[in-house]
Amino acid sequence: MPQENCAVILAAGEGKRMKRDCPKALAPVLFKPMLEWVLDSVKAAGIGRLCVVTGHLHKQVEQYLSEYDPGLRTVYQPQRRGTGHAVMMAADFLRSNDGGSVLVLNGDSPFVSPKEIRNAYEIHRENENAVTVISAELPDPAGYGRIVRDPQTGRLAAIVEQKDASPEVQKIPEINSGAYWFQTKALLGILSEIRNDNAQGEYYLTDAVRLLIERGAEADACKAGSAQAVLGANDCLQLAELNRIAREKILTAHLLEGTDIPCSDGVIIGPDVSVGRNVSILPGTILRGRTSVGAGCVVGPNTVLTDCAVGEGAVLNSVQCSGCTIQPGQTVAPYTFMIKQAKTDKN
Repeated sequence: MPQENCAVILAAGEGKRMKRDCPKALAPVLFKPMLEWVLDSVKAAGIGRLCVVTGHLHKQVEQYLSEYDPGLRTVYQPQRRGTGHAVMMAADFLRSNDGGSVLVLNGDSPFVSPKEIRNAYEIHRENENAVTVISAELPDPAGYGRIVRDPQTGRLAAIVEQKDASPEVQKIPEINSGAYWFQTKALLGILSEIRNDNAQGEYYLTDAVRLLIERGAEADACKAGSAQAVLGANDCLQLAELNRIAREKILTAHLLEGTDIPCSDGVIIGPDVSVGRNVSILPGTILRGRTSVGAGCVVGPNTVLTDCAVGEGAVLNSVQCSGCTIQPGQTVAPYTFMIKQAKTDKN
């Protein structure tokens, strides 16, 4: 990924339907904020210059970001007036990083993968596109903007919102994920021309796509490998579904790597947990944060580990530990509770 590329992540949303005193982007999926899933994917894709647009409860988001990466740039959107307006707030950041392309994506879409980001960029670069939309196919695309392709070239011709779609367009299963690659200078040149003459009085980033296409700029859509790339959460029911999907995906990955999970009831493994060979994880076990479990361990039942380092061959049964180092071969007695110890005495 070229160094001059950058990313603008939109994290200003209120999430009213969440009914929680928490910014929407900080709502957790497997104990990790949705925004952190997105940031990790963007960084893993090779993008080092990042700007996060904050809004609702912005001080909470900014505090979190200062701990995640003190060098991260943030800009504040005082009024939520649409995705186009959010990107306008980041115009100074874009002007200082206008030598390449910018990835714009939502901070509450935790399943956009580094591979999908890189694949879309390769199409964007190879075809010298002004804009490349990351799209996905859904079995039920109702409610999403449809990707309309040129019948001759197969390239992006328009994004048509559901309310404006004809019956024929509504049959199209390919939808806009809300993630885009733009040539940074092309985006800067068009931002000021986006208008808010719509029922909501908002500035939509899709209008930037429309304006670029109308002016003959090269545009395309890159289809994500999984429909999960577009998933977000507007309420706690949808958030629970994201947790279910992430939990099943991670458990499946560990099982395929040889981890013994004879009964997955109550077993939750976070996305940043590492598990060695020949490990058994028993029911009711929750592994959080950056916990690492060495080879040959037995963890559980009813054990919760947060940011722990567990040495090879350790046995933990009905244990709660946070920030601890468990020595190799150690057996930790049932009902042990430990917080932020350098190590425990070997029994």
